[in-house]
Amino acid sequence: MTAGEAEDRAPRWSPDGAWLYFLSDRAERARRNCTACRWRGRVRGADHRETGDRGLRALPGGQGIALLSEDPPTAEEERRERERDDADVFGERWRYARLRLLDLATREIRTLAGEEFAARHVAALARAPDGARCAVITWPTPELDNNSQPVELALVELATGATEPVCTLPSGGSALTWDRAGRRLFYLAGAEPGNVAGWAVFAVDLAEPAPRLPTEGLSACPAGLCRGRDSDPFVTVAEGLDTAIDRLDPESGKLTRLSRHRGGLASLTASDDGQMVACIHSPPDEPAEVWAGSPEEPLERVTDVQAPLRAVSWGRQERLAWTAADGLALDGLLILQPGKGREDGPFPLITIVHGGPYGRFADSFQLSWAPSGQWLATAGYAVFLPNPRGGMGHGIRFAAAVAGAVGMEDWGDIVAGLDRLIAEGVADPDRLGIGGWSQGGFMTAWAVGQTDRFGAGVMGAGVSDWGMMVAESDLPHFEARLGGSTGWEGVGPHRHDALSPISFVGRVATPVLILHGERDERVPVSQGRFFARGLRERGAVRAGRLPARAARPARAPPPARRPAPHARLVRPLAAPGGGDGRGRKAKGGGLKAEGRFGDAGKGGFPTRPRCRSPTTDER
Repeated sequence: MTAGEAEDRAPRWSPDGAWLYFLSDRAERARRNCTACRWRGRVRGADHRETGDRGLRALPGGQGIALLSEDPPTAEEERRERERDDADVFGERWRYARLRLLDLATREIRTLAGEEFAARHVAALARAPDGARCAVITWPTPELDNNSQPVELALVELATGATEPVCTLPSGGSALTWDRAGRRLFYLAGAEPGNVAGWAVFAVDLAEPAPRLPTEGLSACPAGLCRGRDSDPFVTVAEGLDTAIDRLDPESGKLTRLSRHRGGLASLTASDDGQMVACIHSPPDEPAEVWAGSPEEPLERVTDVQAPLRAVSWGRQERLAWTAADGLALDGLLILQPGKGREDGPFPLITIVHGGPYGRFADSFQLSWAPSGQWLATAGYAVFLPNPRGGMGHGIRFAAAVAGAVGMEDWGDIVAGLDRLIAEGVADPDRLGIGGWSQGGFMTAWAVGQTDRFGAGVMGAGVSDWGMMVAESDLPHFEARLGGSTGWEGVGPHRHDALSPISFVGRVATPVLILHGERDERVPVSQGRFFARGLRERGAVRAGRLPARAARPARAPPPARRPAPHARLVRPLAAPGGGDGRGRKAKGGGLKAEGRFGDAGKGGFPTRPRCRSPTTDER
């Protein structure tokens, strides 16, 4: 359909199926414009050139396209840009998104409800079944943190722009979806403000507009919401290591199980009559592709865009189940080296901790950008992917367990699974590593401050200080809920200090590779820098820097011919012991480290004594 030389995303069909509308920066780089493409034809060109487009919905009958886009720069803002008058007062120059209507015939743009929403940011929209109005969610400011705080739901008449307030949504909202009768709205939101308790499906009856939680008590986690034009809504539900497709009854709000699928499902969409669904799916032994079929039957793969990966010998993936110290049932995955079985152990083993913490490792093919279980398996490691409490797949209480307690029971969950793999002869206790990204990076930094059982750790965009996260992250309320306190609550001691890896950096005797993007807004680079400085005070540290580059140009050499920018930093950990990939130490290999790192700098995975987990008081 397109050549792939621009960033094209968010495709939407026209009601008659003759056109695709999508967002693209082909007209001007870094400015996503609404673009039209006739089915099996050429791209028509940009229809809307304002910056910051956030979504679009085609209207029936060729009426046009409802879309969200930020306000264009004013003449004063352009002057200041030219003259480099860059003094900025907080909140003075926020770019609010507006609801706009694009006329396909004239290509004219009309802003709807401009005065009513002059001081509101339109964050989401859903077109009503009759096409005459849209439901919108508005925030008081464009700050992303509003997505888990009280926001407003309103209706907008597309012909006149008249608005009608509906109600307040107490914990944000996304995936806004009408029922087919146009009498109710459904959406996904945090079960509690702050999103620490995970997602739930909420319903709003327009006759009695107040959000209600019809799925309360669900032992799984809603992950997606969609509807065909003439069907009831479908909900994808994360359930342990698998994902189900449920039908949502508009009257009662109850879920009816239609099918369950091994691994994860993403981007579910449905045909008009709801008899067919399509999604991005990855079973345990195949990379992600598009799968389709009846929502009540096993799905079939309909694309093969990752065919070259089928020629690679990948590791065998195994489902795990174990019990935490307090009796909580847990699950996760184990990947062994290609061609190996448990009887060939014990293996050098790397524990990868997922992000979130409201995430999970589904029983899908574990091939991702970083860190990747299957790539590590091909390099000679066994890989342990645990799903500790705080993640998705086991209901609200399971997810909320880490609020104000990160690094406590969730760390114990990981230790319990790792100890079981050691006891079963799968993992070699003298050759263990740990790594992860975001929340997984936090857990890596936490782990090396609690025990010296790991030979190396990779802290990817990890949290080192929860107090600083409230100060600098783009989700301060969320981070405050995780850390348990904020710095403005008095002189302390603060709960977040007891849960911050930086407080335990003096205990670290493990070489740690810190990877962090310098423009990361979720976990600012100061988090990695703080931890690195703490380590430097305790011993020598070799530091590197990854520049904040634009996306790889479309005509750049393929990755196989050009090393990734972080390859030079990661290479010392590429094989167990810095050796030949079979667990043997090589002279002079491993991650260079001195001082408190001791012999860890001489061979990657040193022999280390077993260490008990710290008590609550010690933490």
